[in-house]
Amino acid sequence: MSRAILTAVALAAALAATPAHAGQTCEEGRLTARELAAGMELAAHTAARLDASGAQVALLARAGQDLSKYNLRWSHLGLAYKQSDGAWRVAHKLNACGTDRAEVFRQGLGQFFNDRPFRYEAAFVVPDAALQARLLPLLRDNAAVARLHTPRYSMVAYAGGTRYQQSNQWALETLAMAAEPANTSRARAQAWLREQGYRPGVLHIDTFTRLGARLTRANVEFDDHPPGDRFAGRIATVTVDSVFDWLQRTGRAGPPQAVR
Repeated sequence: MSRAILTAVALAAALAATPAHAGQTCEEGRLTARELAAGMELAAHTAARLDASGAQVALLARAGQDLSKYNLRWSHLGLAYKQSDGAWRVAHKLNACGTDRAEVFRQGLGQFFNDRPFRYEAAFVVPDAALQARLLPLLRDNAAVARLHTPRYSMVAYAGGTRYQQSNQWALETLAMAAEPANTSRARAQAWLREQGYRPGVLHIDTFTRLGARLTRANVEFDDHPPGDRFAGRIATVTVDSVFDWLQRTGRAGPPQAVR
């Protein structure tokens, strides 16, 4: 994304401001007027739709990259929540300018969508009332929202591993912690998700592509995947589409609602 100043969620206490990016190479330069207008228009439409849903918490997706070759529609997931003043904020994890590190951030909807997305579209699902009630105080708490955060980042982090953590993985594991308070570690959250029937997305990535990505991008690692799967090019990672599917399949959320 552009080098906008974002409001970071400190891992222990205070909020800090730092440039960040959602898993792509940092782009220099300001947003164009057209890009800014498109992002703000999408933010306004999304806020109106979220308000109309009656939700206090929603899982919000954007199309930051073209993942159609993997049969995926959405690339990045955030946990949107309503503040006491009625404004919507999004807690989500952002990779720092293509490095191997990431942090958890809070943003308004305008910032969330002004990231030069591949498509100016969004989608959200509304969790059931019980899950919303557990997520809302967690998302408003600086320490709690970053409790399961791992700074080491890989865009294709293994869904069943803890060496790295990608953005969608952080959101899903944080949701698992809210749903079951005993999930106080990433390993326990992942075990609970498996027990509850979550199935990660499986990307088919050939050896040449894996090698090229590994050599040229600091934010892509494959060494946390089981060797058999890795050599076969079966990369199991947390995708937005798989999270939406699991929530709907288990009755924890309604169907995805698209915003254009």
